[in-house]
Amino acid sequence: MIRSRQEYLAYLEADRINLGCKKRLTTYLFHDIWRYQRLLRKIEYYSNCKHGPVADAYKLWLRYRWYRLGMYLGISVKPNTSGPGLAIVHEGNVRVHFKARLGANCRILEDVNIGATGGTSDAPQIGENVFIASGAKVFGAIRIADGIAIGANAVVVKSFDEPNITIGGVPAKKISSKGAREVGWVPKNTYLGK
Repeated sequence: MIRSRQEYLAYLEADRINLGCKKRLTTYLFHDIWRYQRLLRKIEYYSNCKHGPVADAYKLWLRYRWYRLGMYLGISVKPNTSGPGLAIVHEGNVRVHFKARLGANCRILEDVNIGATGGTSDAPQIGENVFIASGAKVFGAIRIADGIAIGANAVVVKSFDEPNITIGGVPAKKISSKGAREVGWVPKNTYLGK
């Protein structure tokens, strides 16, 4: 959770690096997913750090822009759910429940749903350096350990506490001892902020 301007800037930089965005004006203006993630981080910063009537009005404007861009892209990642280094790789039907928690350097492909079951308090807790492939569904009050790769179209409904493995299938089970790094997701940054 972002608690200062310094953390806000560190989260933005971690996100930019993991998305593979160059520091160019064209990227800043026209990379829609990067625009979405910047708005998400700005909402988190203003919600957690700025208070008062002017800040509240600005937060409403930010949320409106974030919501509209999210509808256009098909992405709905709620504020204060993801750690630094989030990488939403493709537009198209990415949903993260507001009670879910994603660790640092989480990479999400298209058609991923991270949701709750049996009420709003039963949402997944996902570790750091996790790769979630296309079409994966992660539901319930479960925990996913660090470094796990979740295969395409997997349905994860139970916890996996062993780090650095690959899981897949319906319902998901361990299919390999190789983790996210071995299957191709190597985070380009390490967030060291406190």
